[in-house]
Amino acid sequence: MILNKENLRERFLRDPLPKRLGGLAATLGRVSSVARTSSDPANVSRLLEEAKYLIEWTAAEAETEVASELVSMQTLINLWLGAWGNASQNKEQRTLLSVQAKQWSDKVLDFSGLLNQSG
Repeated sequence: MILNKENLRERFLRDPLPKRLGGLAATLGRVSSVARTSSDPANVSRLLEEAKYLIEWTAAEAETEVASELVSMQTLINLWLGAWGNASQNKEQRTLLSVQAKQWSDKVLDFSGLLNQSG
C-alpha cells in the first residue's frame, strides 16, 4: 500500500471537523471518478483505504447521527475493498461503486456544512 497513513493522519487532524468532512467528501468524489475511468484497480483501492481512515479519524468527533452514517459508509467501503479485485473487472460493478461513492461524497459534503457557509 502506497498510502502513508501516519503523515496523512497528522495533516488531516490539524483541520477542524467541517474541513475534515470536506476532505473526506473530496476523497469519495475521487473514488467515484476513478472507479469509472481508471484501468488500474489499485488506484481505487488506495482511495477506498484513504476514505476508510478518514472516516475512522472523523467519526469519533462527529455528532451521533453523522458518526453513525460514517460508520455505515466505512462498513460498505470495507466490503468494496474486499470485492474490488473481482468487481473492478466488471463495468457494471465499477459504475455501481462510482454512483455509490458520489452519493456518499454528496452526503458527507452536506454534513460538513461547508456549502452553507458565507464569506
